[in-house]
Amino acid sequence: MSRILHESASRMTRRQFTKLAAGGAAAFSLADCHAPRVLAARPPTDATLSYAGATSTPVGLAGVARGSSAEATERAVRAAALAVSDFSWLSRGDTVLIKPVCNSGNPYPATTDPVALRAMIGLLRERGAGRVLIADMSGVETVRFSKDRLRGSTRQLLHQSRIAPAVEAAGGEVHAFEEHGWDAFFEDTPAAAGSWSRPIQMPKVLNEVDHVVLMPRCARHLLAGSTLGMKAAVGWWRHDSRLEYHRDAATLAEKTADANTVPSLTKKLRLVLTSATQVLTTFGPDQGYVAAPTTGLILASPSLVAHDMLSLAWLLENRSLMRAADRDGVLDDPNTSALFVNFVNRIVVNWLGGIGAALRTQRLERYDHQSIWDDRVLRRAFQNSGGVPRIDLVSEGGSVPAELQDELRAKVTLTA
Repeated sequence: MSRILHESASRMTRRQFTKLAAGGAAAFSLADCHAPRVLAARPPTDATLSYAGATSTPVGLAGVARGSSAEATERAVRAAALAVSDFSWLSRGDTVLIKPVCNSGNPYPATTDPVALRAMIGLLRERGAGRVLIADMSGVETVRFSKDRLRGSTRQLLHQSRIAPAVEAAGGEVHAFEEHGWDAFFEDTPAAAGSWSRPIQMPKVLNEVDHVVLMPRCARHLLAGSTLGMKAAVGWWRHDSRLEYHRDAATLAEKTADANTVPSLTKKLRLVLTSATQVLTTFGPDQGYVAAPTTGLILASPSLVAHDMLSLAWLLENRSLMRAADRDGVLDDPNTSALFVNFVNRIVVNWLGGIGAALRTQRLERYDHQSIWDDRVLRRAFQNSGGVPRIDLVSEGGSVPAELQDELRAKVTLTA
C-alpha cells in the first residue's frame, strides 16, 4: 500500500490526484459529515519558548564519509555513544532491550541501520550486559493484531530488512511483541495528561528488562511530518492504543510526545542513538527519496528530546539540499496534500478499527516543518519537560566538519 501510494503521489498531477482521492474516498463519503472537526491550534511563536535551565544536555556526533565501510559506521556508533555516556548505569549481567524501528521489511533508512545495531550490541556486551533483546512490532499495514487474530510477522520483517541476521550474528535476541499474544501488554498512563483518553497498552517485557536503548532512524513521515525517536513509540503499543492515536488525529502530535512520558519508559531509557548516514527525505515512513550526505551522522544522547531536536534539524538540512525534481511532488501542494494525508489516515483507522472508526476519525492537520521550532511534537515535549534543553554538541576526532557542527548548533539554539 505504501509503495503504491508513494508512486502514485510522485507521478500524478494535482488534477489527477484530486480525481483519484475523490474516487478512493467513496468508502468514507460520510466521514467528513460525521467526524468531529477538532483542529489543533497553530504552533505558538518562538517567543513562547524558553530554556529548561542552565544545565546543558549532551548530544554526541560522529561523522561517516559517504561510501565508507561498515566498520567505519561501527566505530562512529561507539564514538557517539561513548561521547555522551560512560555506561555506568549498566551492571554486569543486566538485560537491555534495544527498540529499533521496523515498520516494514524495507532496508535502512526505511528501518533502523543493522550495522549500527550490531555495533551497539557489541558495545553493550563489552560493558557487561547479559541478554540483549531487540524488540518491536511493525505497522498495521504489515501486521494486523487483535484479541482473536494475528496476521503478518514482525520477525519476518526484521529478517527482510536485514536487522535480524545482524542482531543474531552479534549475539542479540529477536523479540516480536505480537508473538506473545494480546494479554502480553499492560496499561501505562502518560505522566503528561490531556491528549490520551485511556492508558496506553505497553508490552509486559518492559517490566522484565533493566534498561532500554532506543535506536530509531531519521526519516520523513507522510502523516506526522517526520519519524524520529519519539514517533518510534508507536512500535511499543498494542493495536487498540494505535487506533486511538490515529482516530483522534487532531492531537496526534501531542499524543506522540505524551506517550514517551509513560513510567515504564522514562525510568529505563538510558540512550537514544540514530544512524543517519542515510536519510529518507520524502514521503515516508516506508518509501521515499534516500539522501546520502557527503558526511553522514551518528547522533546519540541520553535525552530523547535533545536527540530529536538534532535529528529533525538533520532531516530538514538534507531536505533543503534536494533537487526540486526529487521532492514529494503533489504532496508539496498544500491544497492537495491535506486531502491526501487525511485520506491515508482514514485507511489506517479502517485497518485498525473498521469502517465505523474511520467515519469518526478527526481531521489531521499536516505541518510542513521549516525549522525544528515548527514541530508540534517537539513543542509538546518542551512543555512536558519544562522547556527547551540547552544542547551541547560533543564531537571528537574531527569526523564532523566544524562548519556542519556550527550549522546544526544554530538550528537547535534559541535566539533572543
